Amino acid sequence: MAISKRIKKVVAGDPKVINTDMGVLGDPINKSHPFYFGFIATIGALSAFVLMRALASASQIFVLILIALFLATGLNPAVEALRRRGLSRTNAVTAIFVSVILFVVFFAMIVVPPVVSQGSNLINQAPSLIQDLKSNSVFMRLNEQFGILDTLQREITSRSSDGKLLLTTFGGVVGVGKSVLSGTFAALTILVLTLYFLTSLPQMIKLGLRFAPASRRQRVGALTEAIISRVGSFVSSQVTIAFMAGSFTFLLSLALGIPSPIALGMTVLVCGLIPLIGHFIGCTIVTLVALTQSVTIGVVAFLAYVLYVQIENYLITPRIMKKTLSVPGAVTIISALIGSSLLGLVGGLLAVPVAAAIILILDEVVFPRTDNA
Repeated sequence: MAISKRIKKVVAGDPKVINTDMGVLGDPINKSHPFYFGFIATIGALSAFVLMRALASASQIFVLILIALFLATGLNPAVEALRRRGLSRTNAVTAIFVSVILFVVFFAMIVVPPVVSQGSNLINQAPSLIQDLKSNSVFMRLNEQFGILDTLQREITSRSSDGKLLLTTFGGVVGVGKSVLSGTFAALTILVLTLYFLTSLPQMIKLGLRFAPASRRQRVGALTEAIISRVGSFVSSQVTIAFMAGSFTFLLSLALGIPSPIALGMTVLVCGLIPLIGHFIGCTIVTLVALTQSVTIGVVAFLAYVLYVQIENYLITPRIMKKTLSVPGAVTIISALIGSSLLGLVGGLLAVPVAAAIILILDEVVFPRTDNA
């Protein structure tokens, strides 16, 4: 009875019993006990699992951030060039972004109408094109062995009979809507993030340098500026290579009489900026449009494009990368393969500038120490 009254006074906050002895402390938890170890290990495993799930759920956002940061770093040399001409950083960033937006608008106006018209023309001519292929002896033997043309003809007939080939390709109306919305959201997100990163890039670099010791901050800053410069050189090199591919496609279209040569050239120019699968997409588009004229023109366009891609991959790209980034050709190819296997398209996009940054750090930091050791 006395104990219950005492507890009530403690709960009520009676000052006379606040410092009253509440009993003897028990023994501390035995941390070597198996139950304690198992409980802590389970909590740690669950925390790691939840963290990994959270990172996996936000992986697409991290990819967009990486792409935007890469684009901002690549556009920074152009901004600095305008700043050297007397513009402020805000005005220089505005000028660059206006140029990019104008290019996108011009690309949409030039490319989209021919792509739609040529796509419709290709769908309408697909049955006759397949019949022309069957009349060719080589394709006829392949069809007899593997039935490729017969299968393709059945698929085109079944999918295009109701005039909904495009919708069925993307999974129906809902699939088309999801593709358009997700692509628009990703593009706007990258655009906004690139704008923010490009505007605040000096402040971001300054903040990052504060994590380095004060005695080495100047050295780290110089290496950071050199790495950013190499990323900018990589972007300019990629634009140059893509422009060469677009020019080749334009001239090839003129030579073979393929319609919409300007639109095809600009399409290949944009596809050339996509690592790994860019030229595959460009070759597919050029070949399909060429097939609307005749099977012979389609085959010639395909072979010419494949030949150009081999020349670009093994002659043009390694020489340009070696000249602008001081990266050997073998390192360029190997880094692109490793990056693409690890992170897909983003890895292929970041592989070469990362390799250039690693080579720069080796030349400026690691090798001098080993030479003086």
